Amino acid sequence: MCCIGFFCMLVGCNSGRAQQTAVPQDIPVDEHVNEPVVKKEDGAMKPIVYMTTDISPDGLMSVYEKLEWTPTGKVAVKLSTGEPPASNYLSPDLIKELVQSVDGTIVECNTAYGGARANTAMHMQVARDHGFTAIADVDIQDAEGSMSLPVAGGSRLTENFVGSHFDDYDSYLVLSHFKGHAMAGFGGAIKNISIGLGSREGKSWIHSGGNSRTSPWGGAQDAFLESMAEAGKSVSDYLGHGDRIVYVNVMNRLSVDCDCDGNPAEPDMHDIGILASTDPVALDQACIDLVYASADGASLIQRIESRNGVHTLEHADLIGLGSREYQLVSIDKAIL
Repeated sequence: MCCIGFFCMLVGCNSGRAQQTAVPQDIPVDEHVNEPVVKKEDGAMKPIVYMTTDISPDGLMSVYEKLEWTPTGKVAVKLSTGEPPASNYLSPDLIKELVQSVDGTIVECNTAYGGARANTAMHMQVARDHGFTAIADVDIQDAEGSMSLPVAGGSRLTENFVGSHFDDYDSYLVLSHFKGHAMAGFGGAIKNISIGLGSREGKSWIHSGGNSRTSPWGGAQDAFLESMAEAGKSVSDYLGHGDRIVYVNVMNRLSVDCDCDGNPAEPDMHDIGILASTDPVALDQACIDLVYASADGASLIQRIESRNGVHTLEHADLIGLGSREYQLVSIDKAIL
């Protein structure tokens, strides 16, 4: 893991754009094109996680472009459409430019717990109400059921069930709102490609630790967390890791509750920034570390620890989904 030191708070807000004071003092700052090579103890290069404190369309585009990723074919943009009436889903105004720059189709799957997105017609209405259909086409990937992906090296799952439309897309841009979660402790990139891409059947399968395809309730906690990591690995393996899939986490509106909660707790900590990587484990770990380094992150830290949330990252690293060691590179000086 990366030791990031004290993270200076963001202050104020101006027309939806956060005003920043500073980034963590010991983050290596990318002022030019090439980043320094940082290696793990085994000699392998640490994955790079890029970061900006500019939570705006321009900031989002800038941090995404640092990945130097060129999607091919039909592009899916995976995000959460958000449970009504008041969840903290990503604003269409924030993501519009990026989604349209890749000619992306917004993709989602129906929920397994009920709510306003439990079937395709209702879910599409939510997508319209929340402004997503105004910026791109929207596809509910499990509208016609599931397809199975193999899970390699898992201890909980041997297969994972995603929406049957999953294979209609050649490239995946995963846009996640990082926040807390009532069951997982936190939600970021790994949750978005596991629970998020899971069909209704797949969501139950993950939540139950591979014991039920019809009910998401009653599974053991660590089995659920490990199943998320294993389901995420099946998606990453299928898409060739960073070849056909990349990840962006937006750290704003940092409630202890997920976007699947229609009435989440009001955030009691500051916005932090936008991070991007080709490695979902490194990306989520960097977000966790930034929360722990924040002076006002106590509520979210308590939520994460009370659910053993970091175990998802531990298991994801163990099975080879990605690396908990990373290099965090701020791009802010490069774009001033």
